[in-house]
Amino acid sequence: MNIAEMPLDPAPRWEWIKYQLRIHGCPPAELARQLDITDRAIRAVKNAPYPRIEREIAKKLGVEPFELWPERWNLDGSPRRQRPNRAESRPRSAAKDSRYSPVPHRKTGTEA
Repeated sequence: MNIAEMPLDPAPRWEWIKYQLRIHGCPPAELARQLDITDRAIRAVKNAPYPRIEREIAKKLGVEPFELWPERWNLDGSPRRQRPNRAESRPRSAAKDSRYSPVPHRKTGTEA
């Protein structure tokens, strides 16, 4: 893989990255299954920074994330963040429906 051939424009660059993943035997859908995420999460990398997924894509291609997304990564390997104190993943300890924040019921419109 020659990084010098990578397009600079984001849309063709994403197509190039997908092509490279396929060449390396790991199409985006397969990568999503391996990471236990949806294919939408993989596609989200096209338009927005997603450090965890970007790292995994770069690892599959045998490069550093800053080589694929120089506008999103510092040369030291840390992501450039708009909100630097934000965690990359949500804590799994939070319940989806707890007694403190119950899921609201939606009225169907038949009640007055």
